[in-house]
Amino acid sequence: MTYHRIPTPRGPRAGIALSTGRWVGLGAAALVTATGLLVTPGVAPVASAADCPDAEVTFARGTSEPPGIGRVGDAFVDSLRQQATDMNIGVYAVNYDASRLQIHTGDGANDVVSHVKSMASSCPNTKIVLGGYSQGADVIDIVSGVPIGGISWGSSLPPEYANNVAAVAVFGDVADRAGGSLPTQSPLFGSKSIDLCNPDDPICHAGPGNEWSGHTEGYVPVYTTQAAAFVASKLLAGSGQQVPGFGPDVQGMAPRAPGSAPSIHGSVTPGTGLVAEVN
Repeated sequence: MTYHRIPTPRGPRAGIALSTGRWVGLGAAALVTATGLLVTPGVAPVASAADCPDAEVTFARGTSEPPGIGRVGDAFVDSLRQQATDMNIGVYAVNYDASRLQIHTGDGANDVVSHVKSMASSCPNTKIVLGGYSQGADVIDIVSGVPIGGISWGSSLPPEYANNVAAVAVFGDVADRAGGSLPTQSPLFGSKSIDLCNPDDPICHAGPGNEWSGHTEGYVPVYTTQAAAFVASKLLAGSGQQVPGFGPDVQGMAPRAPGSAPSIHGSVTPGTGLVAEVN
């Protein structure tokens, strides 16, 4: 809508003009009210089905990444859109302070829970995908009811909203080292979740050959593509469409890329400081 400024009248007829304008304005308001077209300022329109995406990825970024969904999240969403081409896929970036101190994962979990509840109310048919990388995976663990080395802050998603979540994907999750992988430990999302750990990543894998680059650079594009294929299979379930390599009832991990098998190994002693170094 284009707005044009109306010059303020000056001189002896200014009072008449202003008075006339006031009465014309009141008359117009009355006419609009009578015809039911008056819109109350500040009242937001209610979302309609046309405003709701077919699916939405709610993703928590890793430590020290700028606000948004981060590099891994971007690659995952791009691949998912390529594999579920007939779906309109929206994105929500989890709002939390992804600092190195890692004391705000509970805030992130609470934001996820609040957002899922809001989507369930305004867009009940939208299929929600939860995802997170590194510290962001910790956020999704909390939402999913997975314990992380005794950490209990933040809220898990109430069970009545579990059906609004179609799939879950996490990358470089430190909970894997504590024996708490999301697919095996989550009472809400076990069968529809995928937890990918690069075997060179010291954050989620205990063993020889680990390098820090395995965590910071080891997930794009191999693991983000695998996760996207798994999630696409969940989103397309019942539609008659299939993602190559997946049937309608996929369980567990995605197909392994040659020479780069996802793994969940080892354990971690609480208080070692490993989590504080997550990037």
